[in-house]
This record gives sequence, structure tokens and C-alpha cells, in this order.
Amino acid sequence: MAAGDDSHRDDLETSVDALGYDREAVGEYAALAADLRERVDGDVRFDEYAQLLYATDGSVYQARPAGVVCPRDVADVRATVRTAAEHDTPVLPRGAGSSLAGQTVGDGCVVVDVSRYMDDIVDVDPDAERATVQPGVVQDDLDAALAEHDLKFAPDPASSNRATVGGGIGNNSTGAHSVRYGITVAYTDRLTVVLADGSVVETREVVVDGDEWDDLASGDSLEAGLYRTVRAVVEDNAAEIADRYPDLKRNVSGYNLDRVCYENDDGQRCVNLSKLFVGAEGTLGVVVEAELDLVSVPEETALALYCFEDLLDAVRAVPVALDYDPSAVELMDDELFRLARDSPEFAEYVEPIPDDAAAALMLEFDSELHDDLEAAVAATDRRFREDGDAFDSLAAHTDEAQADLWKLRKAAIPLLMGLEGDPKPYPFIEDATVPPEDLAAYVADFEDVLADHGTSAAYFAHAGAGTLHIRPILNLKSEDGVETMHGITEDVTGLVLDHHGSFSGEHGDGRARTMFNPKMYGEDLWGAFRDVKSAADPEWLLNPGTVVYRGDPTDMREDLRYGPAYQSVEPQTEQDFGDEGGFAHLVELCNGCGTCRQTNSDTMCPTYRASREEQQTTRGRANLLRAAISGELPEGELYTERFQAEVLDLCVGCKGCKSDCPTGVDMTKLKAEVKHEYHEREGASLRDRLFANVDAVSRLGSRLAPLSNWLPALPGAGRVAEAVAGVAPERDLPTFRRRTLADRLADREPRVPEAAADRKALLFPDPYTNYSYPGIGEAAVEVLEAAGVHVELAGEVRDSGRAAYSLGFLDAAAERARQNVGTLAPRVADGWDVVFVEPSAAVMFQDEYRDLVDADGVGAVADAAFGVTEYLDAFRLDDALDADAGGEAVAYHGHCAQKALNADHHAVGVLRRAGYAVDPLDSGCCGMAGSFGYEAEHYDLSLAIGRLLFDEVDDSDAGRVTAPGASCRTQLADRDGAERPPHPVELLADALE
Repeated sequence: MAAGDDSHRDDLETSVDALGYDREAVGEYAALAADLRERVDGDVRFDEYAQLLYATDGSVYQARPAGVVCPRDVADVRATVRTAAEHDTPVLPRGAGSSLAGQTVGDGCVVVDVSRYMDDIVDVDPDAERATVQPGVVQDDLDAALAEHDLKFAPDPASSNRATVGGGIGNNSTGAHSVRYGITVAYTDRLTVVLADGSVVETREVVVDGDEWDDLASGDSLEAGLYRTVRAVVEDNAAEIADRYPDLKRNVSGYNLDRVCYENDDGQRCVNLSKLFVGAEGTLGVVVEAELDLVSVPEETALALYCFEDLLDAVRAVPVALDYDPSAVELMDDELFRLARDSPEFAEYVEPIPDDAAAALMLEFDSELHDDLEAAVAATDRRFREDGDAFDSLAAHTDEAQADLWKLRKAAIPLLMGLEGDPKPYPFIEDATVPPEDLAAYVADFEDVLADHGTSAAYFAHAGAGTLHIRPILNLKSEDGVETMHGITEDVTGLVLDHHGSFSGEHGDGRARTMFNPKMYGEDLWGAFRDVKSAADPEWLLNPGTVVYRGDPTDMREDLRYGPAYQSVEPQTEQDFGDEGGFAHLVELCNGCGTCRQTNSDTMCPTYRASREEQQTTRGRANLLRAAISGELPEGELYTERFQAEVLDLCVGCKGCKSDCPTGVDMTKLKAEVKHEYHEREGASLRDRLFANVDAVSRLGSRLAPLSNWLPALPGAGRVAEAVAGVAPERDLPTFRRRTLADRLADREPRVPEAAADRKALLFPDPYTNYSYPGIGEAAVEVLEAAGVHVELAGEVRDSGRAAYSLGFLDAAAERARQNVGTLAPRVADGWDVVFVEPSAAVMFQDEYRDLVDADGVGAVADAAFGVTEYLDAFRLDDALDADAGGEAVAYHGHCAQKALNADHHAVGVLRRAGYAVDPLDSGCCGMAGSFGYEAEHYDLSLAIGRLLFDEVDDSDAGRVTAPGASCRTQLADRDGAERPPHPVELLADALE
């Protein structure tokens, strides 16, 4: 969805916001919530679920807010700030909530979430190289809009696919290219800000002692007082500012008193409050619009990665690397490589890196700094391999190869948080920054501190700027772990000062570092910070306790998400959660990084992409599950109708989170487990039972065909289906064939005799193929036999159990799994493969069967299961096909479940080798998701998700689209005037000579 495009959200009021469940404020905030609802057009949510959803961010902290407002415009923000002030309630601005220092959580605050509605790109002026945006714009969406002008916003945090520009302004964010471009404050000269009294100010460069200054700095307004205070504290503390602020490319601790007053190019003394609001973490005002300076996008880049046998050797190479004019210098260590190798999503990206690399230094060069990129790489090769300590290297010159390395680097934080067990590499002092020439000595000293405290750490990040993310591994569920965190921070902040550095070079102060700001800046500047805060926010109601505090300090040991008092219940489960460390541990793997909020690539999270509502993210669902098993929600809340309908039922079970979530929070598995227990306690609806037994329903429909196909077309049939079974009347129900696939293949002699075949396959008759579209099954047989495979129909099998599993009938799914394994295991042992037309059925065998049943042969059957194009590609059977599609262009929409197992790419290769020009769509879930799109209360949401896919199809130059999933083809066919797309195997059959 493009930034600012609400077209796919207009139909969601009935499916998301108006479910009919209690949204009333809880406890003491009812009056505040009522006043806000009267004055604000956007969403106002003060119920218990909303409080828990916004109690955490990407940090180690948890603080329960009063409630949440999602403003639609500046007027909503002003009304929120004023109303909260009337009720003496703090206000906390928030974007994606991916912050790592705890600055976007606050006890008893009104959270102002600008990410849902205030995400417009207001204006782009390519000639002036400027863009004006609302704060909720996701950075990658902004850069995508700027791409046609060959421009970008320079700061590029690893979280750019979900982090908002407003959040970046609040944190003074930066990223891998700070060596080249610096940080956000350098690109932010004009802001529109709502102050603590609800007034709106436009900040820009103001010449001191001029007429404009006199107008702005006179009077009793907050704006005037802030101008006067800022000028006074900077002038009074000029010597301290020069002495205390480190000379670094990246320093985001405290307020930017070193940047707010300056001499411009004309030699005039100026004040620009924009520089003060950047990095203020929402403590001085709420940014509602920003004018950003942009930079040109280099035409070409190249990456060179150097492997070292010792971490310190890699760190010592950093100052040397800077001599070669790189645009980025990044470091990764062996712990990151190990975790990536064990991750389904990232294993392929780490393959080129030697197993014995203790660390790797990655350098990027761009064509704006280097005329010859190959020569630039060759020069560093000579320096680091021939004359230095690097023992191996690799170069990446293509966009694809570079993207793979960057994806590995950007996954560092969430991957590290996926470590097994309670000890984790937590962020609390991880973005301290020192001059690059001091980096090696600093790391050696840091190693001594870790040894003194009996722990180790992971190392990665922006070495070229002196910001090395060092994350000590601690168990914060223990008192000792919490005290060790504090002790390490005390020691390391001392080291940072010894090395003339900053406590934070990227992630800000928040709850993690605010208490140490007096140590860094001294008593005089600490007093100046307090004066500035009081001038902008006299009642200290804007994100209080962050950056600066009055009274008791913000103690980094308090309000921990997993503190010593944390306890959770481990429920009895039907599935095996051993690989995940248990049900509770799988829930707790969510670290809040917010990758599930990405909207421009991969699969997860489909419902969030359509609704832009936090509750519909994997993170949101995990937060509420964790609240339920840890006692933050009332006992039994997990199995209430509200929890099922509002939290779990809107998960479409796409499995995208299994691979797209860097820590592997498999919400599909968790949902199935909880839904099963809910059915055990409360029973199940007629509709759920019908859909769960799709094989039996389809078999009956086939036997009664064509009568079964006429009935849904009768006048009023849709309304009856909705009233009786809750089926959306807008959907056309599947039609059935009297002569099934099994009937058609019953008397057929295989064209490839078993004795003459290199491989033999059992074609699995899923209900959709067997009873509704047997022609697809026949096409699969034709193609497999053309590839030299001996094919038989898998007999005496049940349906895969996918429908039952998705709806939480785990006993039924397990029963079908046991029967299928029992039937197929002897055949698999005899050398047979099991091939599927329907991807969801194949993945059910490949993945869920392993957790559902503990039976002899289940692993062998799972290993022998393949989607049909996966089968052709895995063994290159299609090389034997005599096929020529003549270059016909087709768009390919892969299946979510196959994407989760990294198996969706096979069809692309097979179709291309058959002569098709394939455009693989970067699409997420289709929104149909089995029965989900047929359910009346979910129809609008299903269609909204589907429209995101339709846009991808429409943007493709291909003449038609192909999709292996039955649900996907149904959704695509339900478009007005659309034809039912073919299965890829049908295209292969068409291309056979």
C-alpha cells in the first residue's frame, strides 16, 4: 500500500473496528476516554487490549499506557494533547514502536500513534531535493516514492521497512550509511510541531536579533519562551557544550544544544528549533509534519566483505577502511552467522561466509565517490587480504547479491533475540559510540568488563561511525541478571567517556540511558536540559522521564518486560512444541522489533497490511497471548469469545511469520493450539465444523452434482447460507464435479511403466482438486508422465487435515495425519514420492504433521512430500519436458504456506524453462486463506487484503496471472470480470509439444 493511500482501508469498519466487542475504557481513564472520543475523529482505544498492545516496543521494557489515540490529522493531535492536559495525563508520540531504548512506552500515558492515518507524502520537490511528509510515513515507502526522481532520505535504519519518519526524527535516527551521510538532524530544517498546550509551531532557521526573532521570541506563548530559553542556555553554557559534546558523526544522547544555535553560510547567528526537536524523543512536542532534505541515489554500488579469524583484527581494520572512502562500513560477528545458519529465512544469505569467520567487515562503495567500483574493491582486497589480517573475502556487484548481504546484516537484532532459553543479548548499552580510531581499544576494554561480570556478548553494526552494537547476554528474569545489566552499564559508560564517546549513537536515551545523561553531560548541561524541558513542557507531561527527568531518575532496572517477577503458564498442548522450547517460549520469542509491520515485501502480516492496526500484527497477537499466559489478562481470557474473535480469528494462518519473523514466532501454530482448546471448552459452530470437514462436504457435493451446484444459485440462497452457516453471500461457493479425479484415473494405465521410470510418485487427491477441479490433477499427471515419472493416485488416504488444523480441530487433523502416514509410509519406504497439486496440503505434510503425530514414518513421509512444481524443480525432472510456451508473459503469485518453507520459488524456474516469461510478484497473502474469505464477518477484510494482490497483478506487464493455491485462484477469480487463473501445472501442460 502506498503511503497515504487509504483506499484499501475504507471497507474495514465492519470487520475490524466494529466487531461489536467492548472498547470501553477501563478503570480510572473512563472520563478521559469519553472526552477524547467527543473531540477526536480518529481511533480512541482505552480498553485493556489496547493498553497491553502498546505497553511494549522493541526494547526490554513494558509500561502500560492509559490508552491509545490514532489521530487522523493535526486537529486530532491538538485535541488529544489539550484533553490529556486537562486530565493531567502524559502524552507519548509513537510511530512503529520499533525503538530499542524504551522511549515509546510510558505508564499511564496517552499514546499518540501516528502510523495508522497520518502517513501522507504531502509534497516532493525534486528540483530542490526536498520532501514534505506526515510523521507516520514508513521510510521505505517514502524512498519508493522518491525512486522515480533518483532521490532518497539519507538516514537508513535497519528497521526502514516499518520504521516511520516521525519515529526517526524523534530518535535522531541513522543507519549503515552514516559514514557517508550523517544522521537525521542534518536533513531536518523545518518542522510542524504541536506543543504541550496544543499550539502549533512552524520551526525553521531564524536569524537572531532580526525582526522575525523579535516577533517569535516576544510574548507569553510557549513558543516565545522556548526561543528565549534555548538561546539563553546555549549562550550561557557555550564552553560546556564545546567541552562535553563529543566530536562524532553520531551522538543522539540528550538534547541537541550543540546544533540548535549556529552561524549560517552568510555569517548570521541563527536559532533553528527543528534541530532541538530532532532527537527529543517526543519530550518537547509532537511532530505532525516535516520538510526533509534529500540526497541523490548513486547509480551503482558495490560491496566487499572481508572475513577475519579474530574479532579484534576486524575492529582494528575499521580506521584503515575509512581511508578508502566507503559509504558504509559494517561489522558482523560469528554469533550472528551461527543464528542465521539456523534460520529458515536467512540461511541462504550466510552460505558464502566461511564457517570459521569470527567476524566480517562489510564495505560499500558508490559511484558518486568512485569512478571505478571494481578498482575500489581491488584496492581494499590488496590492503586487507594481501597486506592485512583478512583470510577470505567476497564481492557483490549485482543488486541481488548486495541485497542478500544487506538482508543478513539488517536481521542482526531480531536474530540475536531469537537465542534459545532465557538469556538473551539484550539492548541497553548497545549503541555507545566512540571515535573509530578508539574502537579497537574500546572493544578490548569492553571485553574485560564482560569478563568481570561473567558474561559474553554479540557484536555487529556500524563500525565505520564508531557505533558497534555490543549486546551482553543476560537473563533479565533473574535479580542477578538485572543487577548485572546495571553494573555493566555503569562500567561501560565510564569507558565511553574515557574514549571521548557518546552513550548513544543511534537508538536514543529512553528508559535505558536517561539516568546516565547527567554522567555524560555534567551538572551544568543537565540543568540546561531541564530548563529547556520546562520551557517547552511546563507540566512535564510529554513523554516524562525520557532524556531528562525531575525528581527520581528513570531507573533502567524498572518496568522490564521480563523482570524477576515475570511468570508464565505453560499449557498442555496437542502439538509438539519441543523445538520451540515450549508454547510459552514460542510466544516470548516476539521481541517487539515490529518486522510484522512491513508492508512492501514478504508475506507477514496480511491483516495488518490491510488494516494498519497494531492488534492485527504478529507482534500484537503475541503480546496479547503473552499477557494471557502471564496473568496480565484475567484467568481464562484466552478462551473467551472476544479473544478468539478479535485476536485469533483475524489471523489468516498464512504461516508468513514462521519465516518472515526473524525469531520465528509461528502464530499459525499458536493459533491452532488455542483454537483447539477453545473448541474443547466451548464447542464449535456449525460453519467451522462444515469447513473443517471439507472433504466430506465436497464428497457429498460431488455425489449430488449437478443439483448441489444449482442450489446456491437459487434466489435468496446466499442469505440463507449467511443466516444458517455464516457464509458471506458475496462469495460464490465451490462447484462440484460428478466425475472426480479418482474416477477419471481409476481405469487409466500409466503412460510411464514403473520399471522404466527413474522416479515414481503418488498424486495426492486433495478435496479441491478431486471434487471441484479434477482437470488440474489430470494436467499434473500429464506433466509428470511427460517428465518420465511413473504416477499413481494415492489411494485410501484422507484429506490432509489442513482445513481442520486451520480452524483448530487438532484431534481431527491428527487423526487424518495418522491415517495418511500409516497408508503412505510403506509406499515411501518402497521408494515412492508423494506429490501435491494443492500447496497447503503439501506443507501440511511437510511441516505440521511433524508436530501433530508421533508415529513411525512421519518424518520419512514429510521428507517425501512435494508440491508438483517443487517436485519437478527439486530433481530437475522438467529437463525431460518437451515444452515451449513461446515466451508468453505470466505473473506468478506464490502460496503463503510454501513461502514459509522457502518452497514457492520452484514454479518460477520450471515455468521459465518451459518458455514462459515469468514475473514473480512480491505479493503477500491473497486474503482468501481457505475458509477465511468465505466467513461473512471477515469478507471485507479478506477483500481488502485481496486488493493488495490485485494491485500487484495490475502493475505487472504480464498478460495473465498463475497461482498454485486454490484459495488464491478463487480470490483472483472473484474480481469483477476476472477469469479463473490457471495452476502452474496447467500452464506446463499447455506448453507441452
